[in-house]
Parts: sequence; C-alpha cells; structure tokens
Amino acid sequence: MFGVLFQAAFVCALTWLLLKVVRRYTVKSALDNLPGPPSPSFLHGNLQQLYDKQGWEFHRELGEKYGHVVLLHGKFGRKLLYVFDPLAMHAIAVKEQYIYDEARWWLRMNHGTFGPGLLGTTGEQHRRQRKMLNPTFNINHMREMVPIFFNVADKLLRALESTIDARTSEVDMMSWMNRTALELIGQAGLGHSFDPLVEQSADTYGSAVKSFIPALFSLSGYLHFYNYIEGMVPASLRMLAAEWVPHRKFQRLRTIVNTMHEQSVRLYNAKRAALEQGDGALKRQLGQGKDLMSILLRANFAASSEDRLSEEEVVAQISTLTVTATDTTSNALSRTLYTLAKHPEAQAKLRQELIAAQDGRQGWSLDYDKLTSLPYLDAICRETLHLYTPAPYRFRETREDVVLPLSEPARGLDGTLITEIPLPKDTMVFVGIMSCNTNQAIWGEDAHEWKPERWLSPLPESVTKAKIPGVYSNLMTFWGGGRACIGFKFSQLEMKVVLSTLVSRFHFELTEKPIRWNLAGVVYPTVGIESHPTLPMKVTRVSDRGTATLQ
Repeated sequence: MFGVLFQAAFVCALTWLLLKVVRRYTVKSALDNLPGPPSPSFLHGNLQQLYDKQGWEFHRELGEKYGHVVLLHGKFGRKLLYVFDPLAMHAIAVKEQYIYDEARWWLRMNHGTFGPGLLGTTGEQHRRQRKMLNPTFNINHMREMVPIFFNVADKLLRALESTIDARTSEVDMMSWMNRTALELIGQAGLGHSFDPLVEQSADTYGSAVKSFIPALFSLSGYLHFYNYIEGMVPASLRMLAAEWVPHRKFQRLRTIVNTMHEQSVRLYNAKRAALEQGDGALKRQLGQGKDLMSILLRANFAASSEDRLSEEEVVAQISTLTVTATDTTSNALSRTLYTLAKHPEAQAKLRQELIAAQDGRQGWSLDYDKLTSLPYLDAICRETLHLYTPAPYRFRETREDVVLPLSEPARGLDGTLITEIPLPKDTMVFVGIMSCNTNQAIWGEDAHEWKPERWLSPLPESVTKAKIPGVYSNLMTFWGGGRACIGFKFSQLEMKVVLSTLVSRFHFELTEKPIRWNLAGVVYPTVGIESHPTLPMKVTRVSDRGTATLQ
C-alpha cells in the first residue's frame, strides 16, 4: 500500500515539475525582447557561466555589451533577468522588496542550515527580526566594540611577529584573516573566544564555522534543485533519508550544521543563564555584557510579546551572524592587503597616515573618533569594497506579477525603446552588483581602476544623480532596503582596526606564486587552480626595513 501511494505521489510531483518546465520554456514574455548572450545548455542555461570561478569577463561583458537589463537563462530554460539599472534596483531592494523576495531555494537552504534567522526568513517574521536586531548595531554600541577589536588585533600582531621570527617571512594571510575575523565576531558578537591567535587551539564551533562555506559550495550543483526535492519528498521522509544519503560531501555538511546548531544552543543557554542572574554575571563573561548577543538578549527579554523573538529565532541568529561576518570580513581584508601589496605607494601613504595618527603614543590602538576620521584609511576601504565586492551575487524572485521600471530606456531586439518590463510571478532576477559598482556611465572611464583618491574629493555628479539604493557609499556592496547587510558598520570598523594595526607595523609584498581570485558566494583567493583558499604574502616588519619605506 505504501509503495503504491509513494509511486502515485512521485508521478504527480514529476508531472507538476514537467509542466512548470514546459511552461517556462514555451510561454513568451516581455523578457524575450531583451538582448543577452545565447544559452549554451538547456539543463543549466547561463548559470555555469555566472558561477564560473573565473567568470569575471563574462560578468563584465554582460554590463558593457548588453546594457543594464539583460536576458539570461537558468535551469531547464527558465528566463532570468540580469539588471543593474538604478531605478530598477530601488524597486527590487527598497520599494517592493517583498515582491522581489529572496529565491525560495535560498531561503529554504538557509532555514535548513542556520534555522529561522535573518537569512532564512522573509515577510513579517523577517521584519520583526530586523526591528529587534537593528538597535544592536547602533553607533553607541559600535564605539564600545573598538577596544574589543583592538584587543584581538593586538593578539594577531603578536602572532605574526612570532611567526616571522620562527620561520620565513612568507605568511598565508588568508588563513590569518579568517582566524582573526572569526575571533572578532566571537568576542564582539558572542562574548566567546574561538581562537587565542597567539597559539594553536581547536574550538569545535570555530572549526565548524570555518568549514561551513566550503562544504556548502561543494554541493553548489545541487542547491538550485532544493525546491524540487522539497516539492517531491515530504519533510518527515527528508529528515529520515538525510541520515542515510550515501554522499560524502552531503554528510560532511550535515555534520557541520548539526555541530553549529548544538554549539549555538550551548552559547545561548550560557548567555541566558548569566542574564537571569543579573548584569553582574554578564559583565564577568568575556564580552562584559557589551557583545552583540548580550545586548540582543537584554532587549529581547524586555520586548513586548508580539515583538519578542522565540528561542529558536535567537539561536538561529548566532550561527547566521558568525558565518556571514567571518567569511565576508576575512576575504575583504585579504583583498585589501593583496591590493596594497600591488600598490606599494598607496601602502606607504597609508602607513604615514597611521603613524602620524599615533602622535608618538605607545601602542597602536586608536579611539573610535580618531579611527573613523582617517581619510586615506577610509578611502582605501571604500575603494576596495567599490571595486572588489566580497559577496557579488544577489538573486531575487518575484512573488507576484509586477512591472519593473527603468531609469533609462533599453533597446529591445525589435528596435523599440523599453522603459519598463512586465515580470510574471516567479521570475528570477539577478542583480549585477559588480556591474553597478563599476558602471562607467556613473563612475567614469576609470571605474575599473583601483583609485582610493576618488574618495578624497567630491564624487562626480553622475554618481550622486544616479541615486544608487545601497546603504553604503553609493554602492550596492552591502545591498539596500530591509535586507541590507545589518552589520556593515561593524564590518567597516573591523577592517579599519585590523588594517591600522597591521600596516603600521608590517610591510606586505606579493610572492611569485600566482594568485587567482575566485567568483563564488564569497570571493576567495587561491594559488593557481588549487581549491583551498590561501593567500601567501611576504611580510616584513617596518622597523626592519628602515625609515626609507616611510618617505
């Protein structure tokens, strides 16, 4: 009996899937009149080109050859809109953000790995979580984070000095930035130490966090099928089957996810127990009650019943914030050090600014106001995030039929001018973050050049008039609207603290090893075609090089 029912359910689900595929492939829409590259595969469409680790030229060509709205194809011929028009992005990210919602496979994948946190929820539940979390990242709390950040950066400084003393000056800065970013979010975010930095130490949670993104993207070929799997296999059966799936990479990811959840629950219970004992108990913990999770728990306990987050939601934020903060920050820092090594004159100029800011004082820490007022350090950070966004992918799906407005007309294949695009429900939209950030019509002919100086004078009028809807520096690097990166100010402070500490004391150069930057959910460096993220650099003390380097 069970076998017959299962076969019937399977046939119905397969028929439903085939009907959706046929409809997507055969029904004409306004998207068919848009220019775009040919689809090389019915099964994958242009997705393999979009996801190609070395697909930089393909992404650049989309913006420069086809314009600000482009027709692409997804799996099984599904039409996909690629766009970086400012008015369209405002509609997508801000005005109609819950019509242009996160892709269902993305939400379900995040819900399945992190739980019902910011990345795994939408609609009213997501709005309620943002309402509770936003005050946690206000300026007053960020000010209190700076001493915590410098404490971690000082440990990194001592660890690197010891490494250089003990071995050659070639150092894998990607590894160190990853360890540092994890410890920064650990201490400032959770009041927990993952890594002492000055010595090797294994932390179960920290190891799982470091392994999560590589384990997840090892299954990237399957992720877009998540919806179909959910549609065909009941939840109870999925959970049972997950234990028996004979797939090594899947089981590795499952183990990592279970570990992160168990450790998040442990951290939550410890924090809650301390809070119930009073502020004195929280202040005796590592974060002294100033870490983000302590602030969140205090606010959550004091909130009204309709605003309060459930225990499951709070636990989900722990892994969500830890993973996202670690990978993006570590890769942004690695890219900045790499770029400074390629531009030694900029590195020297930054070092001069940092040393002057110390004003002869002992130590290398600066207070919040001093740190955030350094113009060249700020320009270095802005320009690196302008040209090299750490997380270049933003997918959206339309939840209903909608009309997408354009700030400038696009030329259709039939020669007509298109000022708006009707999009059917369930249309996949890919927002070209890199194309937007380097749009020559907005940023000028030098849009693809790394030029920190562009931030030391007023930006071109074309930039301000474009009204890019991002939350940061007329860029889409941190997105915009209600799903913008909630911790972008936190990330900026982390970058400035680590850079000010390292560049003050060390000089960075490239080695002869070929470094490749790989497109992924978070961009990462490798040596040649190796798959393991790494960034070997030659690191020497500034004091060992003499004062000539500071001139």
